Amino acid sequence: MKSTDWIEIARNAPPEGVEVETKIDDAQGPRNEQSLKRKGSLWFFPDMSMYVYYQPTHWRPLAPAVK
Repeated sequence: MKSTDWIEIARNAPPEGVEVETKIDDAQGPRNEQSLKRKGSLWFFPDMSMYVYYQPTHWRPLAPAVK
C-alpha cells in the first residue's frame, strides 16, 4: 500500500485513538481533509479538544515526518 492510498472507513476503520489523515469523498467530491483521532463513533482533533460534526468516509496513516 502506498502512503497515498485511501481506505474506506465503512470497510476498515482505523485504530481507535491513533491520529490519521481523513477526508470526505463522495458525489460532491473530496473535502474536509485533516488529521483526526477516532474514539468510538466520534472523530476528534488530534489534541482531543473537540470532535467534528461529520463522519469522514476515508482515512490513511499519517505520512512520516520529514527530517
